[in-house]
Amino acid sequence: MPSEGEEDYIPWIQQYCDLFGHDYFVQVSQDFIEDDFNLTGLSSQVPYYREALYTILDYQVETAEDHSNDTNNNNNNSNNNNSNSIHNDSRSGSSNKRNPSELPNKALLSHSAELLYGLIHARYIVSKQGLTAMASKFERNDFGSCPRFFCDGMHLIPVGSTDVPGQETVRLFCPCCNDIYIPSSSRYLNIDGAFFGTTFPGLLVKMFPEIENQCRIRINKFSQNDFGLKLFGFKINELSATGPRMKWLRMHPKTEEEKQEYDSCEYNVPVNSLDEDEEMDDEEEEDDDEEEEEVDDDDDKTMASE
Repeated sequence: MPSEGEEDYIPWIQQYCDLFGHDYFVQVSQDFIEDDFNLTGLSSQVPYYREALYTILDYQVETAEDHSNDTNNNNNNSNNNNSNSIHNDSRSGSSNKRNPSELPNKALLSHSAELLYGLIHARYIVSKQGLTAMASKFERNDFGSCPRFFCDGMHLIPVGSTDVPGQETVRLFCPCCNDIYIPSSSRYLNIDGAFFGTTFPGLLVKMFPEIENQCRIRINKFSQNDFGLKLFGFKINELSATGPRMKWLRMHPKTEEEKQEYDSCEYNVPVNSLDEDEEMDDEEEEDDDEEEEEVDDDDDKTMASE
């Protein structure tokens, strides 16, 4: 039967995800962390990488504080031993001990473990298992709702503006208006955006088409009620300093032709642009041919005059 200490023990990952302000995180499975392929390239980004990894996996790691405590205990116990036993113990244990200067202190080890777990978390949530876990949190609205009125409370998705840690904190992406918002609570402003990455929101929307269906329902619901600022019944010019901005970001196809064109685009780039480029190339070739013909005519005229 398990002892009382084993029953009260809480894994490091669970403790980290249960901390105040860490509601956005999911618990990464230990199998994912133990796979070296999933950790490729992280050793160069995290100081004391091996010790941080052992901390996440709940292995015992020696710190500088532990070494100093052991040294003090050995000094206290040395008074009870004779000189010969002290000499033998020091010779037998010296080969297994690390240099104290190479050991991390507890604060640095804790920071490295949090950084490493965040980078692993960014890779985990783009896997099948991680996407499923984050989709459950999205469905429960754990990330909050879009503050925009026309989005009708669309659930938000955490996102980072960069994959490099230490650049910017986490932001929230709305798949309905395609805009990014700052978390409403300040407790989330200390979470690094790289712990979620730039790929996750787009992959989540594509993997779960019902998210796009929810956005489409909201867009059709308010498409006939486009709001615009007015002064005494007149709309404000878009070129004005107080005029509307970024309206193109929320434009959606309305006619059947626009919808067909939108569906035929792989990256939302109009197909007609390719035809226009081909037409431009054809026109340039025709202009070059006409110029060559004019040059030949001029040469013939000069030869005839001579």
